Amino acid sequence: MVVTRFAPSPNGPLHLGHAYSAIVAHDLARASGGLFLLRIEDIDGARSRPELAEEFREDLAWLGLSWEEVPAQSSRVDEYEVAAATLAAMGLLYPCKCTRAEIAAAATRTGPDGPVYPCTCKADLPRPDEAVAWRLDVAAAMARCGPLTWHDELAGEQQARPDLAGDVVLVRKDAETPASYHLAVTLDDAADGITLVTRGADLFAATHIHRLLQELLGLTVPRWHHHALLLDEEGRKLAKRRNSPSLADRRMAGEDGAALAQQLRMGQMPGGITLSQSLDIAP
Repeated sequence: MVVTRFAPSPNGPLHLGHAYSAIVAHDLARASGGLFLLRIEDIDGARSRPELAEEFREDLAWLGLSWEEVPAQSSRVDEYEVAAATLAAMGLLYPCKCTRAEIAAAATRTGPDGPVYPCTCKADLPRPDEAVAWRLDVAAAMARCGPLTWHDELAGEQQARPDLAGDVVLVRKDAETPASYHLAVTLDDAADGITLVTRGADLFAATHIHRLLQELLGLTVPRWHHHALLLDEEGRKLAKRRNSPSLADRRMAGEDGAALAQQLRMGQMPGGITLSQSLDIAP
């Protein structure tokens, strides 16, 4: 049975890109008689706004989708801490005091998410009183696991290349945000029994790290489906930070949500929005 999920963060309203992603996950599950789950990813510190979770539910119902809801991330902090402690006990985490500006200035190469961390703190350990993040020693982790593969429904079999992203942060400096996206989403998907991870092609490269974490922590390995992205008039993906028009505004204006969902399924994008023609999966 296919189990998919839609996992929004309540740090801003949903837009058409979210609608498309939710519809893809919903329809793939329903086509197989499977389950479509909703998970609220609410550990983004002060940016998380609890009232938006109810707005998300109203948006999904307005689109004509049905779902089962699983526990929000905020209920799983203990699980993240246990996993981080497990990795630390394996000798695979190290502390890092570097800021983003310092990393950008010192980086010698760029990865999928920008400047790759140059492992500064491996040679210059932070003082005990300094606030630190905890990074995964990717080279040591890969040596421990050996070659890994994963499967994308659109792109096919992939060789895992977590080294492309470098030593990513798994535990953040900010105590209000207890785990990074990489650690939290990997644990959540395993806990929720997700068999097909559906998400945008912009997260394709993150899957290399997630596959490594699954192997290290003995988690089940799903399949992935990285769908194309909705782009604005300037060819940029829709994003909360760019104030892309919200689903709530469309809903409040009386637009027919079910009709909009059907348009998105058919690739009929409204208002100058286009669907990306490439998954942009090359490293």
